[in-house]
Amino acid sequence: MALPPPAADRTALITGASSGIGEAIARELARRGHGVALVARRVDRLESLAVELRAAGVQAHVLAADLSDRGARAALPDRIAELGLTADVLVNNAGFSTMGPVATSDPLAEMDMIEVDVMAVADLCSRFLPAMVQRGRGAVLNVASTGAFQPLPGQAAYGAAKAFVLSYSESLSGELRGTGVQVSVLCPGPVETGFGERAGVSKEDAEAALPKFLWESAETVAAAGVEALAKGRVVAIPGRANQAGAILGRLTPNRLLIPLLARSHPALRT
Repeated sequence: MALPPPAADRTALITGASSGIGEAIARELARRGHGVALVARRVDRLESLAVELRAAGVQAHVLAADLSDRGARAALPDRIAELGLTADVLVNNAGFSTMGPVATSDPLAEMDMIEVDVMAVADLCSRFLPAMVQRGRGAVLNVASTGAFQPLPGQAAYGAAKAFVLSYSESLSGELRGTGVQVSVLCPGPVETGFGERAGVSKEDAEAALPKFLWESAETVAAAGVEALAKGRVVAIPGRANQAGAILGRLTPNRLLIPLLARSHPALRT
């Protein structure tokens, strides 16, 4: 199986596990018997989830960390080892988006987003993959977006960040062929979480800009990502409508696509 079997001395490290897709992935892996190491800043949310998962019969550890902090990321392998565990599964889910034109953006917020959405993914893969390859066993799930398949005016840095995650993951899958380590990339469309609100777009505006049939629940998205690992699929796009949209995003000439996307993005409306 591409997804390593659970064991008492193994864990699945999940970043951004305090809410949304990360929380749902933790539940999905726990449902399959995997112990989890939950990583995020919000310790109270992680502790609550850990209590729930322990009650379901799996090991759940809380590792508070700010993924924008390079030192905090570097410490994670040792923190896992100190628990007497091996990270057989790595889920790079932590991420957020900024919104609006780059010309009016906050440079610190933009760099913070790139640090979490891009640098943390490459950093943690570089830290955990060597041991997985040496063992001949492991799985990595990186979370991108359908925004990775096209330019994204109004969220320029976010779209570029997710394009990085998609390309990086696909490249890793080629490098790791035959090693026993699976890499999959999860590319959801709009998901029913608080993601947009954090970025500054109301739920009403987001739903008005994106058709209802594109929306998926965090639970559906999480199940698709974990199933991709289990089946050895490299790219997982939950929902047929989003799969079609991703194909169109890649095939439509940018000279036609970019003006359309710019007009429809709620962060660019005047």
